[in-house]
Amino acid sequence: MTAPVKGPASYFPSIEKKYGRPIAEWKDLIRASPLTRHMELVAWLKGEHGLGHGHANALVAHTLAEKA
Repeated sequence: MTAPVKGPASYFPSIEKKYGRPIAEWKDLIRASPLTRHMELVAWLKGEHGLGHGHANALVAHTLAEKA
């Protein structure tokens, strides 16, 4: 039995279902953006790509944590 996914990654299945793009594609967009600050990236995903706040926040948090 596997442990349930926690944290930002717990949003990933619903993000893929709702927006029709794989998580890897969203992460590539975030990495390619000239923006670097968390809330700037969240606002960009919401404004340019129509993501909800929670979904955008989860994607940005998970992607930025990979750099650290």
